[in-house]
Amino acid sequence: MAGTTLPTPIYPLYADRMHFTVLTTTVIYATYAGGVLVALVLFGRWSDAIGRRPVLWAGIGFAVASAAVFLSADSVAVLLVGRVLSGLSAGLFAGTATAAVIEAAPPSWRGRASSVAAVSNVGALGIGPLLSGLLVEYAPEPLRLSFAVHIVLAVLAAVAVAIAPETSPRHGRITVQRISVPPEVRPVFLIAAVAAFAGFAVTGLFTAVAPSFLANIVGIDNHAVAGVVVGSIFAVSAVAQIVSTGLAPERAVAIGCAILAAGMVTLAVALHLSSLIGVILAAVISGVGQGISFSRGLAAVMERTPTDRRAEVSSTYFIVVYVAIALPVVGEGLASQVWGLRAAGLNFAVIVAILATMCLVAILTREARDARREISA
Repeated sequence: MAGTTLPTPIYPLYADRMHFTVLTTTVIYATYAGGVLVALVLFGRWSDAIGRRPVLWAGIGFAVASAAVFLSADSVAVLLVGRVLSGLSAGLFAGTATAAVIEAAPPSWRGRASSVAAVSNVGALGIGPLLSGLLVEYAPEPLRLSFAVHIVLAVLAAVAVAIAPETSPRHGRITVQRISVPPEVRPVFLIAAVAAFAGFAVTGLFTAVAPSFLANIVGIDNHAVAGVVVGSIFAVSAVAQIVSTGLAPERAVAIGCAILAAGMVTLAVALHLSSLIGVILAAVISGVGQGISFSRGLAAVMERTPTDRRAEVSSTYFIVVYVAIALPVVGEGLASQVWGLRAAGLNFAVIVAILATMCLVAILTREARDARREISA
């Protein structure tokens, strides 16, 4: 998973060499989400039928192919191909690796296995830009070394998968993942999905555009610093997801939305003042809000979903998430062409803050209505 965010600190170097704008950067980044969506819909149920290991090996194969493409990238078209392959790898890993970790856990670890899988997933997204930022800034071959390291890590992962036992009973058949939400779940799903959309739009913004914010607005072009900023939002998101597991799901989503809105206010102020500390603080606050609202939103939805419909509902939820990673970020790129990067970032922050606040108000309204019903009953 670290490979999916590995290119982030390298995008400014590609932009300088290939002479493209922030808009092109956001399109290159968002192409990854398309690969993820294809993998989720077409291959999301394959590991149940053919086993976890073959699908994990396929994901590793796509990851290695992506890194190999980036090693030889000499045009925007090649970068797009690399991102699609990276998205396919992430789409295969996301559900399959999580299921494998949970199934492989001994009974004493069953309660913690899902948290281990979540932290591995989100934490790795933070490790990617941190690793490449350090290598780009302080090591030779800034356009290639990070991807060579990624190939080595992927080969080690393939060996680990070969050693690990198969955990799937191989039930079911190969089908396309159905996408739907039962009527009784839709009110909660709508609120949780909008909260997740807002949160992942922010992570997409930082992953695609944070290096440009730092270089063009704050005046800092250190790639390691860019890696730290992007990595921090995923690191605190992982911690927040663990810490918030004891909170009631809907109330936790409300708390997460409030924190996310505060993070966007902080980002707007930071961009206005060209403040590095402000951008870092915005990443940390937003990461907390995103982590809580995403994980507990999914929990709220799963609580109300019949067992036999959970796969399709969770897939629908993740499709919303990956659309959020792509579309708003491309919108940010388009806006930067018209208004400039600072104004586009300010408008993005305002829109996300409004979305998060709408979710907060909707949850509080539901709670107040339910409380009145209990009193009248």
